[in-house]
Amino acid sequence: MSDNGGLKQIDVLNVGDVVTDDFIKLLDNQAFTYTDEQGKRILAMEFGTKLPFDHREVIPGVGNAGNSSVSFARLGLRSAFVTNVGDDKYGREIISSLGKNGVDTRFVRINPGKISNYHFVLWYKEERTILIKHEEYDYHWPHFRPNEVPKWMYFSSISQHAIPYHDDVSDWLDEHPDVKLAFQPGTFQMEVGVERLKRIYQRTEVLILNREEAVTVGGGNHGDMHDLINHLHALGPKIVVVTDGPAGAYASNGQTRFKMPIYPDVAPPYERTGAGDAFASTFVAALIKGNTIEGALQWAPINAMAKVQKVGGQAGLLNEHELEEYLKKAPEWYHTESF
Repeated sequence: MSDNGGLKQIDVLNVGDVVTDDFIKLLDNQAFTYTDEQGKRILAMEFGTKLPFDHREVIPGVGNAGNSSVSFARLGLRSAFVTNVGDDKYGREIISSLGKNGVDTRFVRINPGKISNYHFVLWYKEERTILIKHEEYDYHWPHFRPNEVPKWMYFSSISQHAIPYHDDVSDWLDEHPDVKLAFQPGTFQMEVGVERLKRIYQRTEVLILNREEAVTVGGGNHGDMHDLINHLHALGPKIVVVTDGPAGAYASNGQTRFKMPIYPDVAPPYERTGAGDAFASTFVAALIKGNTIEGALQWAPINAMAKVQKVGGQAGLLNEHELEEYLKKAPEWYHTESF
């Protein structure tokens, strides 16, 4: 396993589940989408037959926290990952892939007799529908020596079987008040509700959600960004970030609020998996490196734009020099505004 810097302090400890994504590229003429009576977008294919597909791409070591761990490493930070894999070939491939991407894997736990998380991604045009199944691991919070305690923790999507694990994380954070927490809740974390995860939200330095998730978590008015941000701040986070698709993103530190447009696409998006992870991790990376909220808001959309030009959650992620080069070429209107 990679130790990524030996005894040097970890800049950011990523916590969450890790998966292998098996992308199945559907042919444009073998499927279609429509909006149902509830307003949901539906992917449809002919039932009870054999359908040709274009090709497959198998990508190990992904998922929200896996993607963030690689993003941080690519941006020059000492990035480590607390996660679980099975004792199968997919687990070995995940650990190998993370190590090759510069991630410290010493806190990856191999679960005897278990299989690794493996998801199927139906990739249609630039969008995707993911078939997910989280394995039931015995989640254990690791022991850290004093020189292993990170500066930041980035906590994201984890299985519905791991809700009690949040108490272990909260206890450890209480014991290490200098560690700053960035929280990007996953599906199951949002479903369990804010009351169950109250300690996590109260401890959060940076909370990052999209607009729909902000409504689910905070209960604010979808049509009023100020109200959404107010509700999220009330949960405890010092900095709140809400992404809003093509409309851009918003951030608040409790006193000042900023709006940021998206960075213009260099080409039509190829595949969108991991764009939100690229944005969120890059925003946090900028703060870790000492940047302001305004500076972080300028960096984050650039990495999201670059990611959607490639397939999977990690290909296309930029290093700091590449980010700065895109920033130099940004149009005049690409800057933060107070709102």
